[in-house]
Amino acid sequence: MTTPDPALDLAPDMVVDPAVEAHLAATREARLASYFELLRIPSVSTLPEHAGDMRAAAAWIAAELARIGFEHAEASPTPGHPVVYADWLHAEGAPTVIVYCHYDVQPVDPIELWETAPFEPFVRDGRVIGRGSADDKGQLHMHLRAAEALFATRGRLPLNLRVVFEGEEEASSSSMPGWLEANRHRLAADVVAVTDTGFFEGNIPAITESLRGILYTQIDVSGPPTDVHSGSYGGNVENPANALARIIAELKDRNGLVQVPGFYDDVVPVDPAVRARLAALPFDEAAYLARIGVPALAGEAAYTVLEREGARPTLDVNGIWGGFQGDGAKTIIPAHAHAKVSMRLVANQDPLRLFELFRAHVLEIAPPGVRVEVQRLGTGRPVSTSVDQPLVRAVAKALQATFGREPVFMRSGGSIPIAEMFEQQLGLPVVLMGFTNPDDNAHAPNESMVLANYETGIRTICLLWDMLGRDGLE
Repeated sequence: MTTPDPALDLAPDMVVDPAVEAHLAATREARLASYFELLRIPSVSTLPEHAGDMRAAAAWIAAELARIGFEHAEASPTPGHPVVYADWLHAEGAPTVIVYCHYDVQPVDPIELWETAPFEPFVRDGRVIGRGSADDKGQLHMHLRAAEALFATRGRLPLNLRVVFEGEEEASSSSMPGWLEANRHRLAADVVAVTDTGFFEGNIPAITESLRGILYTQIDVSGPPTDVHSGSYGGNVENPANALARIIAELKDRNGLVQVPGFYDDVVPVDPAVRARLAALPFDEAAYLARIGVPALAGEAAYTVLEREGARPTLDVNGIWGGFQGDGAKTIIPAHAHAKVSMRLVANQDPLRLFELFRAHVLEIAPPGVRVEVQRLGTGRPVSTSVDQPLVRAVAKALQATFGREPVFMRSGGSIPIAEMFEQQLGLPVVLMGFTNPDDNAHAPNESMVLANYETGIRTICLLWDMLGRDGLE
């Protein structure tokens, strides 16, 4: 570790409680076994066949919270997957913080690219490899173990905590608006700590100051009721796969600009202060390119890589299917073709308004001879947080004290729909604190969490709660 930067004015006693450290050192093997137990539950929220696994994961977490020392621990039902709730509210005069993580994970395909079974985690080269090891079961598990260490050594927490662990983050959090409203009476708090973000390139400790929003859609193109012979009907019947290809080709130009009319109308220009902070980050573009494994980067030429990643909107095709895909040849005109298309949004872009613009554009550019439908599968609004918030300053101090380096502020290209819901529905400030390594392969094969991030992150959380319990949100 490097010597802490005095810029954050660390107090001399800014260290993890020795009793907590001793407990963590003594329980390391048990902690890893528990981590693996949670990762083995295939809690894939977007696949109906895993509904039972989602309930099992929620029940496992609720039981752990109760065992550790939390009260009112339950797997709270929703129209979709359960929300795990618990609280401990006996620190008189101390702040109340809502801790948010999610226990659902992404599907594992393409399965053939995994080194081993995705839900059989293992350790290699200082990393835990397995689906959910980073996003977000690993970070959820860090909060469980941090709270356990505090309860085990003191019998109490230094501040008041409410826990909200979601099961639909990877499915656009569709049940959360209703759940938040129905449970408003038990969500009073001073601030929300969302732990679903990570570190900057090079595994540098970071605090995320903004998230992009999202609009997720599906385009369905259909032609004849069934596949037809391409020799008999080719040249007379519009091919849905060809039609879909034409639609997709007209969504963006060669310079990466989205061609949906009105798409950029509400985009807020990148603030000069934000551009300056991004430009000051220790970003190695060559290393970034090498890590991704592509021959060159693409995007709007007027913006830097980090600006394109976190401060500009995008449109991307996430999947295409339709027609014959087996070995050999089958000469058909497919009856239908489909694509999933997502858009990442920045400040002031309204996903509901953009869906109507997107749908109208797709229908406008679709060739005659096919039927086209556009579905809205999920939305989330952009979120930003002030870097001067008291909890942000406290997180920065805790990160520097435990990781030995002053954290940087970054803008994330990803989306966390619940963050905007906490702000808009409950009127609570949100702080985005996370610990995953930037090369975690989240949403991809061989997802991993660096064990040093996991272990040190637990200690950061313990120290942070102690700081807030002692100093409050000054």
